[in-house]
Amino acid sequence: MKKRYLTSVIQEDVKEKMVFIAGPRQVGKTTLSQGIAKLFSNSLYLLWDKKEDRMKMMKSAWPAEASLIILDELHKYKKWKTYIKGEYDHYKNKHHFIVTGSARLDVYRKGGDSLQGRYHHYRLHPFSIAEMDSKQTPQNVEPFKELKFSQEFDDKKNTKALQKLLEFSGFPEPLLAENVRTHRRWQKQRMERFFREDIRDLGNIQDLSSMQLLIDLLPEKAANLLSLNSIREDLDVSHKALSRWVTILEKLYFCYLIRPFNHKFIRSIKKQPKMYLWDWTLLQDKGLRYENLIASHLLKYCHFLEDYHGYKAELFFLRDVDKREVDFLVTVDRKPWFAVEAKSGSQKPSPHLKYFKSHINIPYVYQVVCEDCEDVVVDGIRVMPASKFLLGLV
Repeated sequence: MKKRYLTSVIQEDVKEKMVFIAGPRQVGKTTLSQGIAKLFSNSLYLLWDKKEDRMKMMKSAWPAEASLIILDELHKYKKWKTYIKGEYDHYKNKHHFIVTGSARLDVYRKGGDSLQGRYHHYRLHPFSIAEMDSKQTPQNVEPFKELKFSQEFDDKKNTKALQKLLEFSGFPEPLLAENVRTHRRWQKQRMERFFREDIRDLGNIQDLSSMQLLIDLLPEKAANLLSLNSIREDLDVSHKALSRWVTILEKLYFCYLIRPFNHKFIRSIKKQPKMYLWDWTLLQDKGLRYENLIASHLLKYCHFLEDYHGYKAELFFLRDVDKREVDFLVTVDRKPWFAVEAKSGSQKPSPHLKYFKSHINIPYVYQVVCEDCEDVVVDGIRVMPASKFLLGLV
């Protein structure tokens, strides 16, 4: 499997400013940074959890010839922002800096940004089909142009890649192992560490047992409208506490929310979001797992557009009061670009796609089918296999 999709762009950006790399637990942040280090003539990697490395950080003991310095888990130091600001301001003409860590790095980054103008920030996602394809590289994006799909599409190869992602997730360890038992054990250990370390360290949660029940319950609610009232009744907690917990889980890259798109020409629902998981293999239903996988690929694309290209790209869904619904809508500057309906098997074009395309002027609409199918355009709707569509992303 080739280098990660962010390798070349971070190599480019770190020469200009610091680079922060955030993302879910075990998504490969350390491996990515160490891969980038190999592209520099001399580098230094330090991990806050190691006493020897920690002492070097505090002494600012940077080797004279180290062009790149990687500080892993630095956010565990209470005064990390003041520290890295000082180091960068003093040594920016001599050293380049990458700061990596768990999801908490992103949370702390947003809590009073004294580092403004000194860094580029990236969110690292699990592997996607485009990233698994050795011929794919991060593309030059043109918003409001049609997505570019590979002319060398290998149907069997990419269908197999899609099935691997559906079964083992896009997280490197289980995906590379391709072993059911390895995946099951990895998932169990990851969730235990997530609760033991991330939740306890960051959340300041008083009722940890109810928080654990919420984490256990959310996979059953994923890929659907999120009803906090329903969950609140199940857990017997206040709406305020539950809302806060969901926000924490979203910031810690356990789940993410997609909100309905509002437009003056449709009577859209106003507030209730849909919830998806970063690890889609926690979902047992195959159809919902597939929808979650499509959502994750689209979110990865939006984050790449924002983090590297600087576009205000967002992911929504469409649903009106008459219950017409389309799974996903990608916008730039709140203007519709393309809509996606995820179908497990049906190749019959969705009438809802056609309705929303005409009512809010969506330039491109895709019906993305999990099973093998022909790539055809019917009534302005492009019906195509997911294994080909996803190659048009990152």
